Amino acid sequence: MATMLDRAVLACYAHPDDEQGVSGFLHRCVQQGARVGILCATRGEVGEIADPSLATPETLGAVREQELRRAAAVIGVQDVFFLDYRDSGMAGSPENADPRAFINADPHEAVGRIVKVIRAFKPTLLITFDESGIYGHPDHVAISRWTTRAFYAAGDPSCYPELGEPFAPARLYYASLRRDRLKQFAAFLAQNGIASPLGEIDLDQMGLAADQITHTVYVPEYADLKRRSVEEHRTQLLPNSPLSVLGDEMWRIFRSVEYFALVAGTPVPEGAPEDDLFAGL
Repeated sequence: MATMLDRAVLACYAHPDDEQGVSGFLHRCVQQGARVGILCATRGEVGEIADPSLATPETLGAVREQELRRAAAVIGVQDVFFLDYRDSGMAGSPENADPRAFINADPHEAVGRIVKVIRAFKPTLLITFDESGIYGHPDHVAISRWTTRAFYAAGDPSCYPELGEPFAPARLYYASLRRDRLKQFAAFLAQNGIASPLGEIDLDQMGLAADQITHTVYVPEYADLKRRSVEEHRTQLLPNSPLSVLGDEMWRIFRSVEYFALVAGTPVPEGAPEDDLFAGL
């Protein structure tokens, strides 16, 4: 059986700061000796600008790239890859029509860009959003769809032969939020008179049901490190952001657990620990 020194993880996301949902697990993998990379489809060019002194609409993409690199470094991740698409914005926004937007990417090309990174980086585990993108953001849905296709294509010698030797990751996991925990979070905010950063999103459509979660990773020892990592995304720290509205104690409670669903690849041995995504490999 391989050791962690032989293993690698590639987390595939849409925007800088999306990686924060799995930052504790990624850091744990780094600490155990695995190679860890973050793939980002866009640079979050149409995200928020919390402080005008940090960026302008014209510079936001470049600024957020550096924010991601710094946030990744905090959790020990040095390998960061960009697919060089443009942020599509929220569903229904004018940015959806930009031909450079990730949601308008040619599917064959988008999958190929991910396949190229997979074949070069050779991850044991591939991680991305669940099919809903957790809350339906079009770029989140797109990176989940194209990463899933890339998981299968990367190991197929008939697919993208010009992009390097085939390599098949052992497992594909969807990282998500547990729906009942989200509802608890929303209730906590309401009880304390805190405006919810979740807005008008239907919580019944967010995340995954408890029985869809196959792995739960507890990382309370990394809660403070996770906070330092997310603080590097300074342009996105609005007054109603979770980091801003939660005190230290509640931050630790809500950010000390990360959820995953195994959706493809080598089955996990029966009786394996629920926090061991590598079990049996």
